[in-house]
Amino acid sequence: MRALCSTHLIGQALVICLAALVAMQLTDISTGVLWAVAGPSALVCVLLCAKLGRPWAITAGWVLQLGLFLTGFVVPMMFLIGVVFAAIWYGCVRVGRVIDAAKAARTATAG
Repeated sequence: MRALCSTHLIGQALVICLAALVAMQLTDISTGVLWAVAGPSALVCVLLCAKLGRPWAITAGWVLQLGLFLTGFVVPMMFLIGVVFAAIWYGCVRVGRVIDAAKAARTATAG
């Protein structure tokens, strides 16, 4: 699950940075405020990759998905992107758990 979710979070960090660039051109929000929000958000995505083994990490990922969705109030297209990324996050978590269970079963039968 870690590999799938980490890949997703790195992609999300890139999208957050690109969305901030778009928001700089389309909104009246100051550049400092945009990067004060986008920078730490992208950094949290990257740092969360290292913590995906912790029980709270998946919930933190869902919070990040909600945050990405809510950026649609600044750039309306982000509502759609937020929904797409939330669906991908759901798929990564679901498929990742299936893969982890298969690996555990294979290890149990081999050992």
